[in-house]
Amino acid sequence: MTIYLFDILTEERQSRKLILVIVFIALLLDNMLLTVVVPIIPSYLYTIDDAAANMAKNHTTASPHTPSGTFQTIVSLYDNSVRVTSGGPMDSTPIPLGQTQGVSSSTSALTPHNSTQPDCPKADDQLLNENVKVGLLFASKATVQLITNPFIGPLTNRIGYQIPMFAGFCIMFLSTIMFAFSSSYTLLFLARSLQGVGSSCSSVAGMGMLASVYTDDEERGNAIGIALGGLAMGVLVGPPFGSVMYEFVGKTAPFLILAVLAVLDGALQLFILQPSKVEPEVSVWVHLSSITFSFPGSICFANMAIAMLEPALPIWMMETMCPRKWQLGIAFVPASISYLIGTNIFGVLAHKMGRWLCSLIGMVLVGVSILCVPFAKDIYGLILPNFGVGFAIGMVDSSMMPIMGYLVDLRHVSVYGTVYAIADVAFCMGFALGPSAGGAIAKSIGFSWLMTIIGVVDILFAPLCYFLRSPPGREEKMVRH
Repeated sequence: MTIYLFDILTEERQSRKLILVIVFIALLLDNMLLTVVVPIIPSYLYTIDDAAANMAKNHTTASPHTPSGTFQTIVSLYDNSVRVTSGGPMDSTPIPLGQTQGVSSSTSALTPHNSTQPDCPKADDQLLNENVKVGLLFASKATVQLITNPFIGPLTNRIGYQIPMFAGFCIMFLSTIMFAFSSSYTLLFLARSLQGVGSSCSSVAGMGMLASVYTDDEERGNAIGIALGGLAMGVLVGPPFGSVMYEFVGKTAPFLILAVLAVLDGALQLFILQPSKVEPEVSVWVHLSSITFSFPGSICFANMAIAMLEPALPIWMMETMCPRKWQLGIAFVPASISYLIGTNIFGVLAHKMGRWLCSLIGMVLVGVSILCVPFAKDIYGLILPNFGVGFAIGMVDSSMMPIMGYLVDLRHVSVYGTVYAIADVAFCMGFALGPSAGGAIAKSIGFSWLMTIIGVVDILFAPLCYFLRSPPGREEKMVRH
């Protein structure tokens, strides 16, 4: 009998570990897809728009009404240059693409393009317009996820976590394939929006599944911490993986690799997860109605800082630093590494020093780090500010997530799917408002003012974390007893 019980417990532990692996991989792939596009999309869209503009210009200059002796341009797809001709076909001199305006007969205007140097886009209206387009595209995922979350949370309470989890895999796989083969802004926008539905299913169902199989509070905290490590790894690996693959292989390659990994995760889900029905439980939305603005606000505004950086920073770097394509993703590596460090350190330390104090310090550090970003003169100057941003957001996230779970236990409502939907709503608010508003602000008043605004907002919000010292509900529990 003892051996039989031991075998059952062993199988249960192994099953829980496999579920943890599935959730870890799902969050890893979801956040890799979330961030792999950060260095690719701004450069890719600018290339498309710039090529279209040059084709229109060449069509105009090549018309039969063009007077003889005037300069004409021919785009060279081989070395990404434009040949300016003033007469016969032999009279031509190559100049860099995007620098054909105002061409004169002077030799300085007819400088050969060095193919070993990165292309340096001009800070013109076309590049500034990319802020809005890229911002709206990035925000579409979070916006759709924000709309979907309130439905996914209660759905998991009725049909279980397994079916929504597998549905999230299917939708993410379709979104990844669309990213790989889409060549227009409309299809890329649709792929990004579709990812929001898949992310909502995977994140809410995955976290709820872990909370249901790890019933012990300490074990549950460790499991969720490991799962969030998958999220952090996805954020860490995504930008450099995307930029390096885009630079040396092409746009399609990174998405096809992610699609293959997604298929492996889907196969694991088919073999391990068994659909099970969950009885409807009391809605947690009513029980958490007295949560102060500090809880979702801290998550929202802290993550809004990095959400504004994602579309705006690569474009600002293209304007001011003339980077290579792979450097657009490498710039986010310090923030990703420090986020991974911050979540692991303060997952334990925040409980000792006080989660409210950890959140307060994190919000201030986010604001100060963001204010320092515009002072960078090259990619090396971005290392310290981006490191500070990632580390501070790790402080805030590792403090807020345990508090959300603690509130559920405090009020005796074991509906974890819905409470993680609430936390995910706060994330989505930051990643929906950040890119969309940030792109418009960067276009209107500039990148420096955008960083100033969000930095000041984070610093001003920090004192509200003081109200997190006594989470709502503790006094009610004491009165009942």
